[in-house]
Amino acid sequence: MFIQVNASQLAERFMRYVKIDTQSDPLSNTYPTTAKQKDLSRMLVQELHGMGISDAHLDEHGYVYATIAANTQKKNVPVICYCAHVDTAPDCSGTDVKPILHKNYDGKDIVLPDDNTQVLTVDAYPYLKNHIGADIITASGKTLLGSDDKVGVAEIMEFAYYVMTHPEINHGEIKLLFTPDEEVGKGTANVDLKKLGAQYGYTLDGGEAGDLEDETFSADAAHIIVNGVISHPGYAKGKMVNALKIAGEILAALPKNEWCPETTEKKEGFVHPVRVEGIAERATIEFIVRDFDTAMLAQHEARLKSIAEKVLRNYPNCSMEFQVYEQYRNMKEILDQHPHVVSYAEEAIKRTGLAVRNEAIRGGTDGSRLSFMGLPCPNLFAGEQAIHSKLEWIGVKDMVKAVETLLHLSMIWEEKA
Repeated sequence: MFIQVNASQLAERFMRYVKIDTQSDPLSNTYPTTAKQKDLSRMLVQELHGMGISDAHLDEHGYVYATIAANTQKKNVPVICYCAHVDTAPDCSGTDVKPILHKNYDGKDIVLPDDNTQVLTVDAYPYLKNHIGADIITASGKTLLGSDDKVGVAEIMEFAYYVMTHPEINHGEIKLLFTPDEEVGKGTANVDLKKLGAQYGYTLDGGEAGDLEDETFSADAAHIIVNGVISHPGYAKGKMVNALKIAGEILAALPKNEWCPETTEKKEGFVHPVRVEGIAERATIEFIVRDFDTAMLAQHEARLKSIAEKVLRNYPNCSMEFQVYEQYRNMKEILDQHPHVVSYAEEAIKRTGLAVRNEAIRGGTDGSRLSFMGLPCPNLFAGEQAIHSKLEWIGVKDMVKAVETLLHLSMIWEEKA
């Protein structure tokens, strides 16, 4: 079937969304963690209503739910969900994003206008070569762009528009889900899967065109809490033991040439300190623990605990607490039980004319948690590049291919039923 996605409309949609600040906050205990995420979500609901998707709504936790009714006579087509997250990462400012459309990219360095130290080059980002002669979008140099994951949001919205205006696309019932707080690990904390009512799902939160990700890290958080000995600093000789200094020694004792993000790649796991806080009496170090083999998490955690305990032996009057919290698990453990979910996605990508690249994510997506919650959910490419940075960029032709993939995928589920 001939499909022609409106590239200009899709790019404009994306550029409209990234102007809305939706940065999430890892230190917040509210849901969503920032109220401003709902600004974009309310816009999405309004646009979905304009397409004729009447049940689209925003709930109190910041989730957008919507249904595209089936247009097939087949009764046994599984209900499929397409999901993306509206929030952007706290790693880089998302305030006052100024997207720039670079028409017919010529392959030369791009100096971003608001900060001329931010230069996008082919040497640093070789995938730019694939977009010479095509359009790309960047930010202006002072903020991230927000393609992670507003490009996924835009692609799903453009998909919805196409389906609603092209009844020749045969499909079963389709659910749309836009989540908050994915970047701070809370993207599925309050999702209502019973209300969603889907049997399988796909997140759009990936990179290069053709990428299909069915494997993620398994992830834990580990906290080391050091209890020091406090006294008045003017009379502390022989009495005070500063918990902050002990925390510093623990950090200094971590391996520097292995076992950390800076030195690992591919299927290698790591332990990474992400936050330190405290006072002289009590200090906490927060770590993330990552590995593709879930069983390895316990080994990493035992090694980390051993390192800390060795430091604490020098301070007999002090104590340490070691706490572990499960974050998410490798979705491949679930997806291997439902191989057709991945194989249908492979076929859809091929129908767009792309080659499929099966990738493992050195991270996680909402799909990691959703898979273990009962919604098997691999991750599809969205085109994101240089995410969480001021050099973030996206190729418009990749966005078009992502929409085409969703259209073919919806038809494949209907065909196979």
